[in-house]
Amino acid sequence: MGTSAVAVHKRLIELRETIGQYDFAYFVLDDPIVPDAEYDRLIRQLRDLEAGHPELVTADSPTQRVGSKPISKFSEVRHRVPMLSLDNALNEDELLEFDRRVRERLKASDMDVQEIEYVAEPKLDGTAVSLRYENGQLVLAATRGDGRSGEDVTHNVRTIPAVPLRLRGTAIPPVLEVRGEVFMPIAGFLAYNQRASETGEKPFVNPRNAAAGSLRQLDPTLAAQRPLDVFFYAVGDHEGWEQPRTHSDVLERLRELGLKTCPEWKKVDGILGCLAYYASIGSKRDDLPYEIDGVVYKVNDLVWQTALGFVSRAPRWAIAHKFPAQEELTVVRSIEFQVGRTGAITPVARLEPIFVGGVTVSNATLHNIDELTRKDVRVGDTVIVRRAGDVIPEVVKVVKEWRPAKARPVRFPKRCPVCKSEIVRVEGEAVSRCIGGLFCPAQRKEAIRHFSSRPAMDIEGLGSKLIDQLVEQQLADHPADLYLLTADQLEKLERMGSKSAKNLLEALEKSKATTFSRFLYALGIREVGEATALALANNFATLDQLMAATEERLQLVPDVGPIVASRIRAFFRESHNLEVIHQLLASGIDWPVKTLDKVVDSPMAGKTIVLTGTLSSMTRNQAKARLISLGANVTNSVSKTTDIVVVGKNPGSKSTKAAALGVTIWKEQDLLKAVDS
Repeated sequence: MGTSAVAVHKRLIELRETIGQYDFAYFVLDDPIVPDAEYDRLIRQLRDLEAGHPELVTADSPTQRVGSKPISKFSEVRHRVPMLSLDNALNEDELLEFDRRVRERLKASDMDVQEIEYVAEPKLDGTAVSLRYENGQLVLAATRGDGRSGEDVTHNVRTIPAVPLRLRGTAIPPVLEVRGEVFMPIAGFLAYNQRASETGEKPFVNPRNAAAGSLRQLDPTLAAQRPLDVFFYAVGDHEGWEQPRTHSDVLERLRELGLKTCPEWKKVDGILGCLAYYASIGSKRDDLPYEIDGVVYKVNDLVWQTALGFVSRAPRWAIAHKFPAQEELTVVRSIEFQVGRTGAITPVARLEPIFVGGVTVSNATLHNIDELTRKDVRVGDTVIVRRAGDVIPEVVKVVKEWRPAKARPVRFPKRCPVCKSEIVRVEGEAVSRCIGGLFCPAQRKEAIRHFSSRPAMDIEGLGSKLIDQLVEQQLADHPADLYLLTADQLEKLERMGSKSAKNLLEALEKSKATTFSRFLYALGIREVGEATALALANNFATLDQLMAATEERLQLVPDVGPIVASRIRAFFRESHNLEVIHQLLASGIDWPVKTLDKVVDSPMAGKTIVLTGTLSSMTRNQAKARLISLGANVTNSVSKTTDIVVVGKNPGSKSTKAAALGVTIWKEQDLLKAVDS
């Protein structure tokens, strides 16, 4: 490299670093250092130099935010650390209950707890993303998706000015995956919609849809035209990241790295501090430059977070405290009865369309016959409709003073509105059900929809309208029939040509390679959701072992109580269900199986193990799942019957108790040797 080239390279580095400092001050600190004219001058100078020396252009240059070509489709990204959702507290009582559970669980884990320090943060109404930095450079951005996998939106996230293409500072981890919320500020949303109306384009319904829609543009130049912003709030996968002691320290560290955090977050003491923050942020909600729909509280101590762990798809150490639901008045046009996948009959109010909670609502649930009777909703009534966040809109109350004189009470049907089978109500349940079972077209359709859904068998291209045709033309009476479909049958269906038929058959073939938990979830056993299906898969080596399990054995599985256990046993006692399962397996559906011999031969088989402290190579939940898969029984408390206590960093009193009882104590490296043997 000649002298002039060296000088150019040096100047490029200087310009990029200077512009990076100005970006940080403007977008992260909200404290501009120089006027816009000076900033624009430096950007032009940088562009001119790079145009003359294209070999010196780098991916993290400020000029390369919109440098990628349009893509043809979004690729799937598997999250190395799942992106969890949060449980909701819709009122003060539910928040108090959350705080009580947190303190009781920590005390049960031998933590000295009086009052919890929480971090309170506004709950943004945007779309969650995960960004991966390697050696400080942005290499990947993905949506949350189903929590386990999302879509690659790197090309669009790079266009967001607040997203650093390279992290700041010197102590940058080799790998750092950060989680955040992309949103469209209210001012940008209003300005964009104003321009859209002037140019004849379709305006966005609300800022949340605007943010989500912008991230799903195939052309990054279009995303770059959208005024998007981002706040970061957590760390996912990482290597070389020195874990801080508290969540508040994480937020400070993220900011030091150039990652924008919400300026409204605050440390608060106990539940009273949470409520005070909730009232404070609620009072200035309308003045914030972005939309929020509540507050998120997180236990600040990360060691305590680890001790609390997770339940289902949500952490036990955090909760979203939602703002009061948005409500509007409208009129009931009609009341219909829908038949669900399990035969549940649900009354639904068809409404005069009304804009509420950011969307236009034309249907609202009435839940069940008891609710319909209690609220006395009638056709022609003026009703209050509520929509909170993503919750299905519901009829809250009837304005009886405005009721038409001819309005009559609604009679609950005695026969299924779809198949005319008898409707029965099981004692102890609020729900009435059609007993048509697999004979009822509505239930067949819903069973197949559930089976083919993304969290289940993930059969791409098998949409609701196609399922309707398959059932109505008697090509698929149950899920196993899907794998018997032929190209000739499919090509005769509406809007199905040879290419579409070929794609669907390929998707069906692809779906045969699945996982035990997905298959269990796909069967549609009542009360068995994704988390319970995963717990069952982690506790039973084979499907045969699970099908033969007693209710007592099933209740040893985390999250499986007497009701769920009885549902599972009832499902596997039904001969028709067993016939369908055998047909599905005969079609070629398969998954990696843990053989019983492997579990029995494992040194962990039958051992009672307790985990305490923080593990560096995996989370406690990951360690628990691995041990259970090898036949171990993982518990939370140390006793004389405990075989091994695995001790990580900052262990609680469990390690002391184990030593006093003479229980074997393992360090993390001992655990790794055992599970990898």
